[in-house]
Amino acid sequence: MSSETRHRGAHSNDAELFSRDKLPVLKQAVADLSWLLSRGYARPSGLKLVGDRYSLIERQRVAVGRAACADANLVRRQHHHSPAKQIQGRRVCIDGFNLLVTLETLLGGGVLLLCRDGCVRDMSSVHGSYHAVAETDRAILMAAEYLQALEIRSAHWLLDSPVSNSGRLAQRLRDLAEERRWPWTVETVLSPDAVLKQTKEAIVITSDAIILDHAQAWYNLAAEIIVHSPTPFSWLMDLRS
Repeated sequence: MSSETRHRGAHSNDAELFSRDKLPVLKQAVADLSWLLSRGYARPSGLKLVGDRYSLIERQRVAVGRAACADANLVRRQHHHSPAKQIQGRRVCIDGFNLLVTLETLLGGGVLLLCRDGCVRDMSSVHGSYHAVAETDRAILMAAEYLQALEIRSAHWLLDSPVSNSGRLAQRLRDLAEERRWPWTVETVLSPDAVLKQTKEAIVITSDAIILDHAQAWYNLAAEIIVHSPTPFSWLMDLRS
């Protein structure tokens, strides 16, 4: 992949929107939205109620929406989460864009959200197009280091084939795996979500809420990397109550 000068960093007004003094309001908004979701409110209407109440602008509302979840979803996700000691010798299936974009955001100095369910989610989005950034290879190497420490048997990466440049990223993952002798396979599929929701014989690595509400077993790799990272460049907003 060609060298890139772009980064998956903060937006121009993030320093104001996600400053330390905004944290109490954002945390309360997440708690309120989670309360509404637990009582059957639809996410769009609940988010509008909470956003209007606290006068949140759109980007703050996106953060609150990603961080909140209903009580039932929280309990299910906790129940199906696999601790690190259960990963050893197992096969894992990785939601590729989900993991790498979060790690790219970490390395690029963008906003990260520690959400109610313990997952770390970024504020980026991949809508039909993905472009490698300056930190892409570092993100892959960071993931590889943690996967090796977990002593997994093998890793199967899934990338969205409709997303532009997914083929290039898949080849980069294959090249690095061959060069470093990592036990990885890489596949581009129409819908990784559909595949991962039905995965039963491998542990799923993702922070995608839709997948987590169906996965039989999952591991919170991005959060483990980010929360325990010794590096000082993460902008992590803890939005848990």
